[in-house]
Amino acid sequence: MEIPFEEFKSSNVAAQPPVRGVASPGSVVPSRRPADTDPTDNPASRVFNYISFGSGSSGNCCYIGTKHGGLLVDAGVKADFVETQLQANGVRWEKVKGILLTHDHADHVKYTYTLLRNHKHMRLFCTNRVLNGLLRRHGISKRIKDYHIPIFKEIPFKLAGAEITAFDVPHDGTDNMGFSINYDNRNFVIATDLGAVTERAHYYMSRANYLVIEANYDLSMLLNGPYPEYLKARIRTEHGHLDNTATAAFLREIWNPSLKYIFLCHLSKDNNTPEKAMSTISEALLERGIKIGGGQETLSDREADVQLLPLPRFEPTRWYVFRP
Repeated sequence: MEIPFEEFKSSNVAAQPPVRGVASPGSVVPSRRPADTDPTDNPASRVFNYISFGSGSSGNCCYIGTKHGGLLVDAGVKADFVETQLQANGVRWEKVKGILLTHDHADHVKYTYTLLRNHKHMRLFCTNRVLNGLLRRHGISKRIKDYHIPIFKEIPFKLAGAEITAFDVPHDGTDNMGFSINYDNRNFVIATDLGAVTERAHYYMSRANYLVIEANYDLSMLLNGPYPEYLKARIRTEHGHLDNTATAAFLREIWNPSLKYIFLCHLSKDNNTPEKAMSTISEALLERGIKIGGGQETLSDREADVQLLPLPRFEPTRWYVFRP
């Protein structure tokens, strides 16, 4: 059963046995079982919904929802734009349970407090280190702590009917993570802003049915581009960003018939293009004999093994409905 916010601070929750040494008043109580499935097995009640509002260094934010409600991952896109887009797609704000933060860089957190202040029922889910980095680096109101529910990497928790697990990724924020969101025994995984695929990131990403993964730069464009040398070096480290070739090699390795959608995120405006990212990754998948669709639900898409799409930098995607 999903735990309402008020119960996070109850004595009953605090009295539960600790899991991996972590269970305290005000913290998320780990889930000990898979996410609930609908007992009637009605496909309409088992859908995942997804929309991206923007992806890249100008701002990152997306919505993931189930019949039980939804959540935002990151909050780097203007609050009024996010609010308008959700309303246009029929999402009532009381159904949006909270915001998950991947890390504390400005393009992922800029509008966090604005959204929480506008919708006071929501909660902020991030590690204590991310919260401290957010307060230290961005001067956001200390009142944001009133909305905070601490989470811990690789300790699952329940939200909006789904089971969510944060996992570590290498990047140069104060603390950095991807999220695996399990609902109806399917996994929606987000891994943005990472310089390498570590063992634990590989574990979660390789089990995705729907995967949002970074394809930040084309190496030739970066090396021959206008960035200063120190910035080029920072981007290329394992605590920087993934390039098209590394993403392509990883996807070629891990693809399996359960992986239905791949969204390429955080494409650089100066060092990449959607065409280059799509070409490099499509070529790698085609080498394995994988038939690629464009995610538009055409007849040819329905015959494809996987749908591959780049996320727009400034525009929202369409409203995706992922059925079992």
